[in-house]
Amino acid sequence: MIQRVQSIWLVLAVITLICMFFLPLLSKNVNGVVHGIYTSGLLTDIQTESASSYVVRYAFVPITLNLAAAILCFAAIFFFKNRKLQKGIILVANFVIAALAVICFYSGQQLPGGLNGASIAAGTFLPLVALVFNLLAIRGIRKDEQLLRSADRLR
Repeated sequence: MIQRVQSIWLVLAVITLICMFFLPLLSKNVNGVVHGIYTSGLLTDIQTESASSYVVRYAFVPITLNLAAAILCFAAIFFFKNRKLQKGIILVANFVIAALAVICFYSGQQLPGGLNGASIAAGTFLPLVALVFNLLAIRGIRKDEQLLRSADRLR
C-alpha cells in the first residue's frame, strides 16, 4: 500500500493540508496591530505596553473544507485495490481544495482595509501544492492501470 508512489503523493497532500491549519495565508500590520488570515479564521494580535492579547474570529467553512480535503486524501490511500474509486475520491478532493482556495482568497477581504498592503505568507501556496500532489497521485494510478493492462495482454 505505502510502497506505491501514489500513496506517497497522497500522504504528502495530507501533510500539506494539515500544515494549512497552522500557517498563515495572509498577514497585515495596521497601526501596530497584526492581523493574520488562517484557514481557521482571522487572528488579531494586539500588542500594548502592558499586555498582549489575541482575538480570534473562527471561519467554519474553510475549516470544514480543509478538514474534508485532508480526510478525503487520507481515505484515498486505503482504496488502493479499487483504483477507479480511488481516482474518484482524489478528484472530489481536488474540487474541495479548489473551493478552499477560493474561499481563502475571499476571506482575505476580512482584513482591515482589504488586501491592500497585505503580505502573502507560506500558507497561501499550500492548496496549489496539495493539488499538484493529488494530480501526481492520479498519474501514478493511471500508470498502475496501464501496467495491469499490459500484463493482462501478456497472459
